Amino acid sequence: MTGAGIGRIITSDACVAEGAAWLAAHDDRFAQALKRTGALPLRLRGDGFAAVLDAIVSQQVSVAASAAIWARLKAAGLTGPRKIMSATDEDLRACGMSRQKIRYARELAASGIRYPALRSQPTEDVIKTLIEVPGIGRWTAEIYAMFSLGHADVFAPGDLALQESVRVLFDLDARPTENALRQMSEDWSPWRSVAARLLWAYYHVAKDRKGIR
Repeated sequence: MTGAGIGRIITSDACVAEGAAWLAAHDDRFAQALKRTGALPLRLRGDGFAAVLDAIVSQQVSVAASAAIWARLKAAGLTGPRKIMSATDEDLRACGMSRQKIRYARELAASGIRYPALRSQPTEDVIKTLIEVPGIGRWTAEIYAMFSLGHADVFAPGDLALQESVRVLFDLDARPTENALRQMSEDWSPWRSVAARLLWAYYHVAKDRKGIR
C-alpha cells in the first residue's frame, strides 16, 4: 500500500517480508542477519493518544518495566487524554510514572494533536508535530511513524540497540553516532523501517536481549 506523499505503508507480514527480501538482496550482511533471525515481526500497533503515551512510558526504562507500568495504567483506565488530565499525580505515580513523565503525559493530553490527520502526512511532518510536545523527542516520533502509522521508510538512529546491532553486524570498531547511522540508513531506503526491524531482531539473537517492546 502506498500513501499519497508518504510512500509505502506497511500493512501486513507480506510487506515486511518484501522489504526484508529487498534488503537481503541489497546487502549481503542483511542477508546473513536474516538467516539468523528468521521471519521478521510485523509489530504494527494502534495509533492515537494511547500509542504516544505508551512511547513516553517506554522512555529510558527496560522493556519489562515499561510493560508493567503500561499494564497498571490500562488497569486504572488512565490511557486517554481526559483521564490523564483528571487523574492526580498520586494516581499516576501509583502506576509507576515518574514526576517528569507525569508532566509529559499531561502536556500530551493538552496538546490537541489531531491523530487521524497524521495518517496522511509525510514522516517529517508527523515528527515535527509530535516533537512540539515536551517530552517527545525524535526517537519517540520516529517509532510512532514506524509502528503506529506503518511508514516503511523511517528509521530511528538514536536507538542504542540499533547502533549496537549495526556495530556488530557491520563489524565496526565502535557504535555509530546518531548522525552517522542516519546517513548509513539512507542506503536502506525505501525500506528503512524493515531494516530497523531486522537490526532489532539481530540484536536480540546476537546479544540475547530485547531491543524494543
